[in-house]
Amino acid sequence: MSKFYAIITKDKPGATATRMEKLKEHLAHVEAGLDRLAVAGPLRDEDGNFTGSLLVVKAESEAEARALLEADPYYKADIWSDIEIRAFNAAAGDWVGGKTW
Repeated sequence: MSKFYAIITKDKPGATATRMEKLKEHLAHVEAGLDRLAVAGPLRDEDGNFTGSLLVVKAESEAEARALLEADPYYKADIWSDIEIRAFNAAAGDWVGGKTW
């Protein structure tokens, strides 16, 4: 049974140009793995500048979640300075139909 893993990345300074160069390849990677994603998208600051990415992935283990991320063209282009992967339990909100308790 798959679990959820939240992946939060932080962009390296000056990574926006590389993001744009690799966008088409990145989106193709995302589309190929849509069945493994609960949600994914870029993080931005108050001015709309890219600051990182947030993904919630379905995987059997943290290692499997990391392998999915490491197959991403953004990872291969080395745009992220920090990557955090944590087990995630969706407990409340619209996505879970209210609350799980």
